[in-house]
Amino acid sequence: MARGLWKGAISFGLVNVPVELYSAQKRSADLDLTMLDKRDMAPVGYKRVNKATGKEVPWEDVVKGYEYEDDKYVVLSEEDFRRANPEASKTVDIMAFVDLADIAPQYFETPYLLAPAKRGEKAYALLRDAMAKAGKAGIATVVIRTKAYLAALVAQGEALVLNTLRYHKELKQADDIDLPEKLKGAKVSAKEIDMALRLIDDMADEWKPERYHDTYHEDLLKRIEDKIKAGQTEAITEPEKEEKAAKGADVIDLMSLLRKSVEGGKKAPAKGKSAAANDDEKEQKEDKPHHKPKRAARKRRTA
Repeated sequence: MARGLWKGAISFGLVNVPVELYSAQKRSADLDLTMLDKRDMAPVGYKRVNKATGKEVPWEDVVKGYEYEDDKYVVLSEEDFRRANPEASKTVDIMAFVDLADIAPQYFETPYLLAPAKRGEKAYALLRDAMAKAGKAGIATVVIRTKAYLAALVAQGEALVLNTLRYHKELKQADDIDLPEKLKGAKVSAKEIDMALRLIDDMADEWKPERYHDTYHEDLLKRIEDKIKAGQTEAITEPEKEEKAAKGADVIDLMSLLRKSVEGGKKAPAKGKSAAANDDEKEQKEDKPHHKPKRAARKRRTA
């Protein structure tokens, strides 16, 4: 059973719904890579060093501090963060309900799951069902660990999801980047729009997130295995030289590409297999555990 981050309540109006907060993210599937010194392939480690003595500091002796004057600190423990505002530290305080569709994707940051605490099931279900029927998200403030966040509370299936939001000032707007002048005056014809709409319609499908997998992870493992088989475990692969683009290569015939895309249609599934069968095969392949390639024995270089 997953461990909750805290037990508290959702507050809206005079109603309090007792809940427990859980992280909604699984552990990253990134490869466990070790930093090496390329001169002798020895691992490079991290150290927490006392800047006054130069000695390593064990984790149990590390505390957090706020520098209120030069080289003078106030030590803050987890209890200090809680006591700063006991209510805010364990409350999802809903300030307003807005249309979920009005929140642009770039504002969403990190998802959390909220589960009803004891004797809070009915109030939890009431809030969930009412929000789902209204198509609304609750805009709230919440403290997670040691930081206050703006967040959106959303009904999703049987559960309530709390997604932290980025503040407006944290996001760059179109005016903040150098858009080329050509883009501002770019015009597309009605025929090009019609052809693009046909292509979008041909590629339209239902959103089924389970269909999509991290194929790059598999490709990188294959690259590692290939280097082991080739005896190139300590070889540093240099980047290939890029060929200069031919003059005028950036001129694109959009209409021609759109027409070919529409005429070509979707990629056909393998012979004798339906698209659904291909999806099932991919899911089975994804479910198989990937074994980390065994490290080939290496000889230490002598100085």
